[in-house]
Amino acid sequence: MLRVGDLQRSIDFYTKVLGMKLLRTTERPDQKYSLAFVGYGANPEHAELELTYNHGVSSYELGTAYGHIALGVPDAYAACDRIRAAGGNITREPGPVKGGSTVIAFVTDPDGYKIELIQRSTESE
Repeated sequence: MLRVGDLQRSIDFYTKVLGMKLLRTTERPDQKYSLAFVGYGANPEHAELELTYNHGVSSYELGTAYGHIALGVPDAYAACDRIRAAGGNITREPGPVKGGSTVIAFVTDPDGYKIELIQRSTESE
């Protein structure tokens, strides 16, 4: 779950920039929060990301315990090209990890959360 400052902005980022689907939403006006679930498919076959908007809260401190979300992609270079073309912010261009050969890249969402793109090895496919 990620707490977000603008639910629609985050839905747009995860669906239009990262290519996920909006799976469902939940409104809890009495409890003053709204939820959106996004992913590349529904549970249990795929993981879902819960976006939580607490009414009236537009930003959060990310904290030192949070690292990043990681997503497997077939081609990190092509994914970054698509993300950049859709207005996404690439914060680490694709390339091998230090001391290894796995290709990774990093994207930052509108709330500042880091998302690692890990290129899937063609050997295991």
